[in-house]
Amino acid sequence: MAQLFHPSTNPFSKVSIAGLLALVLTGLVLLFVYWRSPYLTGQSVVRAQPVPFGHKHHVEELGIDCRFCHSSVEDSAYAGIPPTETCMTCHSQIWADSPMLEPVRASYRTDQPLAWTRVHDLPDFVYFDHSVHVRKGIGCATCHGRVDQTNLTMKGASLQMIWCLDCHRGPEASLRPREEVFNMAYGGASEELRRQLREQHEVQSMTNCSTCHR
Repeated sequence: MAQLFHPSTNPFSKVSIAGLLALVLTGLVLLFVYWRSPYLTGQSVVRAQPVPFGHKHHVEELGIDCRFCHSSVEDSAYAGIPPTETCMTCHSQIWADSPMLEPVRASYRTDQPLAWTRVHDLPDFVYFDHSVHVRKGIGCATCHGRVDQTNLTMKGASLQMIWCLDCHRGPEASLRPREEVFNMAYGGASEELRRQLREQHEVQSMTNCSTCHR
């Protein structure tokens, strides 16, 4: 059978194959970067809210405990969004005439809840129980980040499945004493203390699909 291509085309063929492989590899890298990017995950992206609530002001500057607003976090799967009455506990006296807080006052007058934009919004097929994590000694900052240092609300972590699995495979790395769960500035437990906490709180490496997908 006669040769279809002249031998002089061999270098061109090698370059073409190498270029194709490089293009595929570059595409895979870009896909991975996109998959982990804030554009897709929403991590560190400020979400507009009806009122520009500042965690830094309330938590760090005023020293308000997380449970004052998220009252069901220790007993329920849901941390809970505070009702307008909770806001008005203070703001009926403090900044009572501030134009910025008019949506809060309007909500209180009309008995219509504020339409807050969810920031940590898991898909419907994912089950997450706040109370279990709190009882096991997982701090708020582990998932939500240092909200006490941010003026506007944003996601502190990607909340992608691989991020959750990293913690579930080695949960002792995130453990802290229960009394430190709501301490945003907690510096971290020693390795020995984490081992003790894992045994004391009976923490398991739960990586079965049914743990979260029910």
